Amino acid sequence: MIALPLAEIARAVDGALELGTSGAMPETIVDGPVETDNRDLVPGGVFVARRGETTDGHRFGEAAAMAGAALLIVERVLPLAVPQIVVPDATEALAALAGFVVRRVKEQGRLKIVGVTGSNGKTTTKNLLKEICGRAGRTVASRASFNNEVGGPLTMLELTLDTDFLVAEMGASHVGDIARLVGLAHPDVGVVLKVGLAHAGEFGGIEKTVVAKSEMVRDLTEADVAVLNRDDPRVMGMAEVTAARVVTFGVAPGADVTALDIDASAAGTRFDLVLPDGERRPVAFAVLGEHHVANALAAAAAANALGIDADTIVAGLQAVTRAERWRMEVLATDPVTVINDAYNASPDSMAAALKTLVQIAPGRSIAVLGEMSELGDLAGEEHDRIGLLAVRLDVDQLLVVGEGARRIHLSAIAQGSWDGESLYAATMEEAEALLAAMIEPGDTVLVKSSNSAGLRHLGDRIGERWATASAGSTA
Repeated sequence: MIALPLAEIARAVDGALELGTSGAMPETIVDGPVETDNRDLVPGGVFVARRGETTDGHRFGEAAAMAGAALLIVERVLPLAVPQIVVPDATEALAALAGFVVRRVKEQGRLKIVGVTGSNGKTTTKNLLKEICGRAGRTVASRASFNNEVGGPLTMLELTLDTDFLVAEMGASHVGDIARLVGLAHPDVGVVLKVGLAHAGEFGGIEKTVVAKSEMVRDLTEADVAVLNRDDPRVMGMAEVTAARVVTFGVAPGADVTALDIDASAAGTRFDLVLPDGERRPVAFAVLGEHHVANALAAAAAANALGIDADTIVAGLQAVTRAERWRMEVLATDPVTVINDAYNASPDSMAAALKTLVQIAPGRSIAVLGEMSELGDLAGEEHDRIGLLAVRLDVDQLLVVGEGARRIHLSAIAQGSWDGESLYAATMEEAEALLAAMIEPGDTVLVKSSNSAGLRHLGDRIGERWATASAGSTA
């Protein structure tokens, strides 16, 4: 965090400064990292004792003090010899402090902010922009999937006065979530990737999802840029609700940033990147799956809007070798290819992963699928569609894991053209035993589910087994 006196922090969060027996003064400077988990705290840091769904951060105030915290932001005074700022709501105080820091850094005149949202692809696009912007200047970007009312402000609080770019992933579970984050960060460039069924159950339907995602661009000014997906009509409709200059990306005719001559393989995707001025550059994109080309185009469009040159954009895209941990992550390649994509799953990303599997598999394709969560009333229908898609794509072997995903299996076997190509396992242990007997050299295995289904751990074990087998065969 930027260096601030205790008194100024208290004013920023509208809290009461309690110095107690700490020996600190109102003018004492604090500049350490801000954390909500005391286990991540470093000496000189700030601990925000927020109340979560399952625990109360105040229980860990003493541990934070022992770890060397320079300041606690609390909702009640704790009997500790460390400066404390008392606020009505620690989570709201965290947001207020983040907004204050963003404004202070922007006053220096060099910081540019990119906000990224969408039903799919946020983390991948954020990582691509982090790599591109990091080559052009000092860059802060969201850690992992830090994109909610806690992770967003924590990312913003990593800013320093010499930061050039902030890349902020902005997610939402409810209408208004993105608007709050946009209100804190005030992006210069707002990116909307896709409106799909991810979290549709929480939002209450696809139309409310559109409203939520459009919050990224609604409050942008004429001086800002809205980067919109030309391939998604719902996203393109957002051009009507923003005052910002609109830049489009996609493969549809008329996109300002597009890809030509796309060639996908197990090694990634090659394509020619075309920028708004007509400049065309070849890109060897190592992130697996043709569907990730859209994320690459979104990152390129945002970077171009920031004034970053084509050489830097291409170099950044080519430097990223995986979307993120557990996202189309290739864990083994010989004699069996294992792809672990079991961190997030929506109908769109599930379909894209299955298409990639069939597209790149040189031999037998095996899809290990778990539940797609947070679909609400659409869950049954959408799981049925995935089962039907697996049949239509002619996946060689389908293994469905867990009761929440069982309708994928039932839908597949109901097609009649399959005879044993779909199996069902109630537990991961049962699935792992079936896979141990099933997988043969030359197979390509995709493991795909929502994070809550836990299949990412199964994918890791399968990948480790076959990576070890490959290492043993070459030793």
